Amino acid sequence: MFAAMMAFRHRLAAATVVAVVALACTGTPARSDEPPDPWAQPRAALIDTIAARGIRDQRVLAAMRRVPRHEFVPPELHAHAYDDRPLPIGFDQTISQPFVVAAMTEAARIAPRARVLEIGTGSGYQAAVLVALDADVYSIEIIEPLARRTHALLSRLGYRLHLRIGDGYAGWPEAAPFNAIIVTAAPEQIPQALVRQLAIDGRLVIPLGTVNGAQHLDVITRRRDGTTSETLFPVRFVPMTGGSGS
Repeated sequence: MFAAMMAFRHRLAAATVVAVVALACTGTPARSDEPPDPWAQPRAALIDTIAARGIRDQRVLAAMRRVPRHEFVPPELHAHAYDDRPLPIGFDQTISQPFVVAAMTEAARIAPRARVLEIGTGSGYQAAVLVALDADVYSIEIIEPLARRTHALLSRLGYRLHLRIGDGYAGWPEAAPFNAIIVTAAPEQIPQALVRQLAIDGRLVIPLGTVNGAQHLDVITRRRDGTTSETLFPVRFVPMTGGSGS
C-alpha cells in the first residue's frame, strides 16, 4: 500500500517517501438511502463553539464540518470526539484541540490548491482538514508505527495527500516551496530548514517552547528581505523530536 518505504532509524534525517493516498472523498454528497449521520449534530455543535471563540474563516469552519473527527480518535474515546479538547491517540501523542486546529489553519491562510507541508501527521486529523480545504498536502510523521496506522486510516477514509515517514526538521525539500507549513509539535527554536522551504509570503505556523516551560503559537512569514513574526496565544504541544533543524 505504501511505495518506497525504507527502514526507519531513530533520528533519521533522510525521510522515507510514502505513496499518495487514493481518491479524496471530502465533500461527497450523502446518498438518499444512507442512514442519518449520528455524529452530525455533535460535530455541528463543535463548529459553533469554535466560531464563537473567534474563528472567522468560513472555509476553515466548512472544512472542519466535513471531517469526521471521531474516525481519528480511539474507539473508546468516540463519545468525546467532538469535545473541544485534545485526546490521547497512543505513542504518547495527542489529537489536537479542535479550536487550536482551526486557529492554526486559519493563521496559515490556505488558498485552494495551495501547497502545504504538515510536520507531525499524528492522528491525521489536521491533514484531513487541509485536504478538505482543497490543499495539496505533504505530511511527515517521525513515529513509524503511528505513521503506518494513520496512513492506513487516511487511505480507508479516502483522503488524497503525500505522506512520508521521517524527520520533520528536514522538511520536504524536493517538494518545496510551500505556501504554508503547519507544525503540530513544539521545537524550542524555529527550524531554519522549514523557513527556507517557504515560498515568498508563505507562512509557517508553529508552536515554540520547552516541554515543561511556556509555549506559544507563532506565525513566521517569509518576505523577500527576510521574515516577520507574530505570536498568537499560549499553547501546549508534545515536543518535536528529530534532528537539530539546522
